[in-house]
Amino acid sequence: MPKLNRSIQRGLAVLEVIHSSGASSLAFLAERTGLSKPTLVRICATLEEQRWLTRRRSDGAYRLGSAFPHSSGQPQFSDRLVELGKDIIVQLSEKTGLAVDLAASTLDGRVEIVDTTRNYKLHGVFPDSVGFKPSPVLSALGLAFLAAQGTATESRDLIASLQSGLSKEERLHYEKLPQTIQSVRAQGFACRAPRHWGRAVDYGALPAALGVAVYDLDQCIGAVNLVWKADDCPVATVVASHLSALQAAADAIGAAFTDAKLGV
Repeated sequence: MPKLNRSIQRGLAVLEVIHSSGASSLAFLAERTGLSKPTLVRICATLEEQRWLTRRRSDGAYRLGSAFPHSSGQPQFSDRLVELGKDIIVQLSEKTGLAVDLAASTLDGRVEIVDTTRNYKLHGVFPDSVGFKPSPVLSALGLAFLAAQGTATESRDLIASLQSGLSKEERLHYEKLPQTIQSVRAQGFACRAPRHWGRAVDYGALPAALGVAVYDLDQCIGAVNLVWKADDCPVATVVASHLSALQAAADAIGAAFTDAKLGV
């Protein structure tokens, strides 16, 4: 029997853990594989270079990357968006000094946050946002996405399918949704509803957010936002200072996605 390659075995062990368990910290990988952290860092760096893994900005956890083989032979949509957008949102965050969330369409009228630059020490807002589906009615990401879905009537029809799952706070805003969407389209951006907490476990300061849609040609595939402590800065100041950079980042992510899809 030929001698087995231990490096490949170790790499496969790491991939098996992440494939079965989802996003995994270095400590979790060490516990599950029995490998030392320095060894895991080298393995994961190699797999990142090949885009079989990607590392979340928020907590350093590893997840499957855009080049990891799937049964369809194609990368998962959200993985591809993370891979193409991760450096762009970091650059935007560094340029503005604010946290940035990237969200992908879940094909049900909502978006899910797939990457973020949030850091509690730097930004003072809830950092563990990856995997969260923000409100389609009250969040900057959700409203930016909805406003990009055809006419106001079409957007309202889209969210009607979600109406049974809306919270009491969301239902209070639901009747004003057509006007809200019209305003978002006129402004070119969406804002988080004032005093809105995304979920009961939020901590730290109340956040404010400014969001725009991300397009693959003429199809909206997600949204990106700036998020900050509401008491630190009014929305109008962030709009004046950073809206153009936010829109440029959204355009860059969309263009990268389109180019990757077309093989440019």
